[in-house]
Amino acid sequence: MSRPEFAPTVPPPFPRYLAVIILLCMGCAFAGNHVAARVAFDDGAGVLLAILMRSGGTLLVLAVLVLWQRQSLRLPPGAWRWQLLLGLLITAQSLCLYSAVARVPVAIALLVANVFPILLALLTWALGGPRPTARTAMLMGLILIGLVFVLDVPGRLSDTASVGPEWLLGIALAFCAASVFACALWITDHKLSQVRGSVRSLLTIFIVFSSVNLAGLTGALPGGLDLPATSTGWLALATLVVLYGTGFIVLFISVPRLDMPRNAPVMNIEPLATLLMGWIVLDQMLSKGQIVGGVIVVSGIVLLTYRKTAVKVEAKAEG
Repeated sequence: MSRPEFAPTVPPPFPRYLAVIILLCMGCAFAGNHVAARVAFDDGAGVLLAILMRSGGTLLVLAVLVLWQRQSLRLPPGAWRWQLLLGLLITAQSLCLYSAVARVPVAIALLVANVFPILLALLTWALGGPRPTARTAMLMGLILIGLVFVLDVPGRLSDTASVGPEWLLGIALAFCAASVFACALWITDHKLSQVRGSVRSLLTIFIVFSSVNLAGLTGALPGGLDLPATSTGWLALATLVVLYGTGFIVLFISVPRLDMPRNAPVMNIEPLATLLMGWIVLDQMLSKGQIVGGVIVVSGIVLLTYRKTAVKVEAKAEG
């Protein structure tokens, strides 16, 4: 009997130590991607240009892999509209997150954007899914408390001069990135679960690349395609493409063997790695209270997502 077209075989998992090492490296690669993006933005590069280069490079390699594996791009009946929506949501998430990174410290932008598990749990409940358990609610509260420290809410409320429009816009964009990403995860889980991860990833990246091209050609985001002013910006863009592309492709190839239900929380090293890289590369040092808040947020997210499936990591890579 022939194997069903949409039921891919699952290879044996890697030893856990190797899976953890791979995920730690990938988390650091994605963190470095955001730090490199900030360097490029500070040198005058446009947000659309960064996403265009990132998605274009990844799309090229991913297309070669899918063609080499001779995988069909056919989708199950009714899946195309959800695939299109997923691609547009990931495009919005990329735009919002990079725009946030350009305005506020990178670590703060990522910590705010990483509250998506809370939003996903609430969205799932609102759309008829299970109600969050008492443990989940407690962890949500813990994460929100951590964010209060990360954003230095007490200090900013006592000193209104420190809360500028760019800071507020940056935080709002990071939260918007978390919101649309939660919607993308819900669609991936509930509407595209029968689609091969490789095919879904390729189509998603293609939609992101096409959407950003269209936005650039129509001038929807003024300055979005501005070029860097110096070689530093170009080097940062090249670093961004290499780090993101490497992380994405390695996850694309390795996810079936990484035992993600068990090991996925390791990927939450990304905000902490960003904090360290932001300090070393950008001299963006957070206060002790913000660092404590960041540890609280990451710890809460690790506990909240401990039993989640691999599909969320695939979608995270797509973003």
